[in-house]
Amino acid sequence: TALVITFNEEHNIKAVLDDLSFANEIIVVDSFSSDRTFEIASSYNNVKTIQRTFDNFASQRNFAVSLASHSWIFFMDADERLTPELKSEIVEVINSPNPSSAYFVHRICMFKNKKIRFSGRQTDKIFRLFNKVNAFYDIKKIVHEKLIVNGSIGSLKNKLIHFSYSDYNSYKQKMLFYGRLKAREEFERK
Repeated sequence: TALVITFNEEHNIKAVLDDLSFANEIIVVDSFSSDRTFEIASSYNNVKTIQRTFDNFASQRNFAVSLASHSWIFFMDADERLTPELKSEIVEVINSPNPSSAYFVHRICMFKNKKIRFSGRQTDKIFRLFNKVNAFYDIKKIVHEKLIVNGSIGSLKNKLIHFSYSDYNSYKQKMLFYGRLKAREEFERK
């Protein structure tokens, strides 16, 4: 099952859903977008769409996982893109005789369609592929959510392309949003 959580991703939703067309099941959980994200996603015959109010990233992701019919989960953000090599590797890994419980995927981070080569972004990796029987998102980590994995962890060879920020304003808005969530997380931890 391929999962995507969205909010106002009208400019990204078609590309990410086209990338995920190899999956047996695609589910989009939208946080009541004010643009055409939900309408566009709902127009795909092979995509199940649902709307849910956003409270935080961990609970939104756990909710999406609960909707999946299959054990293997591949999560994508709407601003991420797959390469053909990564698609093939995902299929190969989940069909292997002894797969790990979860896999890190390294990302190539982009700013204004140019690869970010420094500032720590060149080593960015994130869990994107996992077996839901052995993994869940920690509800205490509401931003930069953490996947708790019971079992072995692997790493995929091929990279995901992350169009992190289209311009300075999108960077600033994302940092302000994440900053507010992080402050709430820290406040709740006292």
